[in-house]
Amino acid sequence: MEAIIYTTNTGSTEQYAKLLAQKTGLPACSLVEAKKRDFDRAEVVYLGWIMAGSVKGYAEAAKRYRVCAVCGVGMGQTGTQTKSVRKKSAIPANIPLFTLQGNFDVKKLHGIYRFMMEIMVKTAGKSLAAKKDRTPEENDMLDMMRCGGERVKAENLSAVLEWYRRNRCSS
Repeated sequence: MEAIIYTTNTGSTEQYAKLLAQKTGLPACSLVEAKKRDFDRAEVVYLGWIMAGSVKGYAEAAKRYRVCAVCGVGMGQTGTQTKSVRKKSAIPANIPLFTLQGNFDVKKLHGIYRFMMEIMVKTAGKSLAAKKDRTPEENDMLDMMRCGGERVKAENLSAVLEWYRRNRCSS
């Protein structure tokens, strides 16, 4: 394993990349920075933010690097939605996928992403609020939509770190 490469939008993915770098000793840099460095075909852990169920930047990273594991950072709780994210992002079954709950502040989003999330918060938030038998996960999602939230935590990386300790890419 040679590096942690990430793509971030509002900073949550970068926070997780830096936390993971501290715990593993691997260097972390953005996908843009990595292109300027000598990481081509390197074995990497890739972290990207989730938009519409897809891990942003994964396809590009997979073309440039040997991706050993993927971490998708989104609004959903850590460890959820892996099946749909894997399918939508076309992540092969042999590559571990971890989903991590990030922070949410619609004001930090830019351009079309901000517009899309404002609409999503209004429509999905309204239907979630009206739902009578919400799960704890749905209550958390509704709280994030209404109030924003800081959800990046080192403990959310426990499954990733366990995988890292047990496995390394095989060249």
